[in-house]
Amino acid sequence: MQRLIITMDGPAGSGKSTVARQLAARLGVEFLDTGAMYRGLTALCVDQGVDPEAEPSQAAALAADAHLHFDWSQDPPRLYVNDRDVNHRLRDTDVTSRVSALASIGEVRKVLVAAQQRIGEAHPRLVTEGRDQGSVVFPNACVKFYLDAEPPVRARRRADQLRALGREANEADILDQLVQRDERDAARKTGPLTCPEDAHKLDTTNMTLDAVVDYCEQYVRQQVDPEVGCVRSAGGASGGAT
Repeated sequence: MQRLIITMDGPAGSGKSTVARQLAARLGVEFLDTGAMYRGLTALCVDQGVDPEAEPSQAAALAADAHLHFDWSQDPPRLYVNDRDVNHRLRDTDVTSRVSALASIGEVRKVLVAAQQRIGEAHPRLVTEGRDQGSVVFPNACVKFYLDAEPPVRARRRADQLRALGREANEADILDQLVQRDERDAARKTGPLTCPEDAHKLDTTNMTLDAVVDYCEQYVRQQVDPEVGCVRSAGGASGGAT
């Protein structure tokens, strides 16, 4: 099978998860939501009574021992942590408020980077989204995107996303959380939020979802033939699927 890895990085609320999923569908490849992996581990910590910020070593130990896997027959793939379906927990407030702290723990990031690279080996035709996919996890990806938008727009999108799930959402609170998370994600030592030098940066502030997906699809098809794959090797560790 020809290799085709496309990365989509950016801050929270930039639309990367939705865009990546729809782009993957249009290209006929698989979709990896790495943010779900961090949220899944955060849910595990919360449910085990471990505070990632106050007890980073305990959180890292849980991450090292956890078994994460996706059900790839579902769209989007459903995440299981230690054989427990955690998708209903991923957007809960207690998870959202702690995921940035967990993601700042270097040992946790090492575990998940390795897991994501194994997924890239087992699923070599993939659109993967996150904050370090093009910079750390798949530095030789065929095509790299970096999506961004003005913070108030990102806050509104996240609020709309939560309301669509039947959750209450206060845009002002969400905006404060996004700004704090941007600062924390950009400042962390391991896998910071950054735009890879060779990424195609796209400001989605004034773009509709369909317009962003259309643009990304056109750009990918100009760069590579999705049926043929990538002429570059999308780097990653060897190993089985996670």
